[in-house]
Amino acid sequence: MKWMFRTVAAAGLIAALTAPAAAQGQVTAADVQRLQDNVYLAERDVTQLRNRDSSRATQLQTELDELGDEVIYLRVKLRKERTLARSEFTDVESRIESVRTRARNNSTASTAPAPAPAPTPAPGTPLPLPAPLPERSERPTRTATNREIPVGTELDVRLSNVLNSGTAKVEDRFEATTLVDLVVDGRTLVPAGAVMRGVVSAVEPATRTNRTGKMTVSFDQITFNGRTYPMRGTVTQAIESEGIKGEVGRVGVGAGVGAIIGGILGGFKGAMAGILIGGGGTIAATEGKEVELPQGSVLRVRVESPVPL
Repeated sequence: MKWMFRTVAAAGLIAALTAPAAAQGQVTAADVQRLQDNVYLAERDVTQLRNRDSSRATQLQTELDELGDEVIYLRVKLRKERTLARSEFTDVESRIESVRTRARNNSTASTAPAPAPAPTPAPGTPLPLPAPLPERSERPTRTATNREIPVGTELDVRLSNVLNSGTAKVEDRFEATTLVDLVVDGRTLVPAGAVMRGVVSAVEPATRTNRTGKMTVSFDQITFNGRTYPMRGTVTQAIESEGIKGEVGRVGVGAGVGAIIGGILGGFKGAMAGILIGGGGTIAATEGKEVELPQGSVLRVRVESPVPL
């Protein structure tokens, strides 16, 4: 009996010690989303570095692109297998943070060589007088040159592809183009015709038991004037139209963020029927069918984090 009691007690002690470790090893979808958020932040750091060290920024961006693919792999693996090793998660997390650290350190580190020590004057040589200070008017004036698309800005874009919850797959890419210039403080930040890349982050096709299809889409980069900028954008509205009429006007923040009404859309019909858009860009069918956004549909996209340009 004493031997059996010791065996049971030892088993209980082992279970108590291993239970916290098992719980600690669980990785959730929220953890993977945090990785994706860190990738966005790292892309912002690399973009800011590009103006100072283009070569270094290109190297870090290549590394970051690979990490972005690994985050996608982890997300799909977690969704399919319902489990993900903590070691895989922490490895990717630490590598993303390494990219951020190197991008930020590079932006603050000085590469200028140390000044050579002044030669020692010969005995009896008079010391040179210090140079006079420049007049106040001669001192350089610092001007702000940083530009960014602020959080909350809304851009109206026209879909270049068809999106359907019955055929779309998670991580499918698609494109859309901006309809009007985005003008802030009299300056055009984003021209009409800029290409925005979207991604399907979740999809639920309609079934016999769940007859309402759902699809979540977001935008992760914007390209114009030969340069690509990372971004985070979610869909807030889908608009049905029959095409563009006349010249695309110039619409700025002061005239209504994301405005496209007026002489831009011909045969404007308003919000697209049969769908409902919720938080985070989730689009759901309301009539017991698949979500379908035809080519040419207009989406209103809200910028969720600043986009340095």
